Amino acid sequence: MTPLPHRLDRTVVIAAQPETVFRFFTDSERWASWWGAGSTIDPRPGGPVRILYPGAIEVLGEVVEILSPERLVFTYGYASGKPIPPGSSRVTIRLEPDAAGTRLHLTHEFTEEAVRDQHVQGWRFQLSLFANVVANEVHAGAADLIDAWFHVWAQADEARRDEILARIAAPRVRFRDRFGTLDGAADLTAHIGASLRFMPGFRLQRKGAVRHCQGTALADWVTLTDDGKEHHSGTSVFTLTAGGQIAAVTSVSNP
Repeated sequence: MTPLPHRLDRTVVIAAQPETVFRFFTDSERWASWWGAGSTIDPRPGGPVRILYPGAIEVLGEVVEILSPERLVFTYGYASGKPIPPGSSRVTIRLEPDAAGTRLHLTHEFTEEAVRDQHVQGWRFQLSLFANVVANEVHAGAADLIDAWFHVWAQADEARRDEILARIAAPRVRFRDRFGTLDGAADLTAHIGASLRFMPGFRLQRKGAVRHCQGTALADWVTLTDDGKEHHSGTSVFTLTAGGQIAAVTSVSNP
């Protein structure tokens, strides 16, 4: 390959473990989920790479290096030959663990500065889309997780509460609403027990679909009395871990 003196660098954090992120580089169905239908990758040195953008724009390349779950290098160029032909630029993606999941470092090397500049916005968009696609897979069960969270607030048995929270929430889970500023599962389960004691006869229930984006989920809820009547309502904001648990919840009641 000719010298590639001009480089584009971009870093994003993805709410998933590196092993999970790397699956999207080794499976053509997942590869296509963030590039476009019909995109494929053969995950071995020398394996062909194909990317289909909207408007029938086709990129062709070849895997140069692949090391799970750390590194993918492939060549990149347009089947039409414009603005660059196949094999004339190189993409390197590195993954490293991060407190929030995975830090992805991308470098795209070019022969010409002007062509590099044409790709800045494209990678900004594509990596944002990629982060969403990965997070959506990791948190595909977010609705069930959130339903279990609401259910635990009606669980009178302390041991059962502890069991459910250990499954769905991080040990240092944070909770905030107008009645609670809580840190940690032990503090939370004691608060739930007090709520059941001092405000008996109420249960929480999700209302409507869960809305999720890159590890943050919104869920509307209502409190119901024993006879099924709605008492009041609100919205909870859930922060989810890269491992699929609840890290923090902030609940806001409607007026």
